[in-house]
Amino acid sequence: MAGCPPAGRLSLAASEPPPVVMLLQPYHSGSHAAWAASYRAHSRLKVDVLAMPGRFWKWRMHGAAVTLARRAMAHEPRPDVVLATDMLDLASFLGLARRRLAGVPAVLYMHENQLAYPGLRPEPYWTASRRRRAARRDARYPFVNLTSALAADVVAWSSRFNRNSFLERLPAFLRQFPDCREPDAVGEVAARSRILAVGLDLASLDRRRPSERRPGPPRVLWNHRWEHDKCPELFFGALEQLAARGVAFEVAVLGESFGRTPPVFALARERLAGRVIRFGYAEDRDEYARWLWDADVVVSTARHEFFGAAVCEALYCGCRPLLPRDLAYPEMVPERWHAAVLYDRPEDLPDRLQMALAGDDAEMRAALRHHVARFDWRAQAPVYDDLLSGLASAAGPAP
Repeated sequence: MAGCPPAGRLSLAASEPPPVVMLLQPYHSGSHAAWAASYRAHSRLKVDVLAMPGRFWKWRMHGAAVTLARRAMAHEPRPDVVLATDMLDLASFLGLARRRLAGVPAVLYMHENQLAYPGLRPEPYWTASRRRRAARRDARYPFVNLTSALAADVVAWSSRFNRNSFLERLPAFLRQFPDCREPDAVGEVAARSRILAVGLDLASLDRRRPSERRPGPPRVLWNHRWEHDKCPELFFGALEQLAARGVAFEVAVLGESFGRTPPVFALARERLAGRVIRFGYAEDRDEYARWLWDADVVVSTARHEFFGAAVCEALYCGCRPLLPRDLAYPEMVPERWHAAVLYDRPEDLPDRLQMALAGDDAEMRAALRHHVARFDWRAQAPVYDDLLSGLASAAGPAP
């Protein structure tokens, strides 16, 4: 595949067993579950996944350390390295499992961070009490991220934006406490940080690649979660403006929904009824790929994005993107194309989207596909393997 270096950089003697990785996954659902399963499938190491169901995220950040430590104490074989995700209280886990895991290096993988996660936007029907509760930021969960990072040997971040958004907010976060604010913690976390992009199963999308582009009006794609932090109101508002102008387009609304879906989705389905050709999650991977290949423009209106897997998948399938200039998006687009695909202000979106629907830059789409191809697991798994096996080798044999 274009953009992928040859796999297999890790060299193990034929008689030498591969290092054992204990992958700790407190929230095993959706993209997090896919990440763990895909790394295990593509790794040359022995990856044992200890996972818990993806629900009750606050309780997972408090209690998963106890459950996973109990399971780790009884798990065979003893790991050579631990890989934990950011919803685990890693410091508590390592303390509870110290009799079993003494001397085992640990990597904390930060899919996201609680310091930069946006708060809920008040809904009109909220009571004054609920508004006050939503306005208060709970310091417990960012502090779990901090102590986990300090307990880890390496902190691996999904993007530069993810790392920087945490480190830049950390000094002010620490200053809110009455004493012993540990200002040196910022430098300690920074020193053990590195960027390790999320691996994606992009190769599987090629199974539905068409021989030629689909005829008909240009198609706009939404393949994000149906949640408030993705700001669907801005997306559907822009589409309604274009519909009022008489611009020709269709829209495919994919992505998962969880619990209470923002009301704007049902309203948009009614208001854009004649243009909506898909409305709902595509459970089948091949079906999902077909919708991506048939789309022309993928739009993000997210208020936060620590990596952007959905957009990467769309770019790999030839979509032209329209993305906020902040967050992690500039990292997935070569600088040459920033002016063409990044927008600065929400009010610019309708005009920029109309321009994107009228254009068809094959050179840009090919360049973006090549750029994101490096996130395929065939390229990323050897990078993960090198990091984890290197830590295991440096730690030496178990005592």
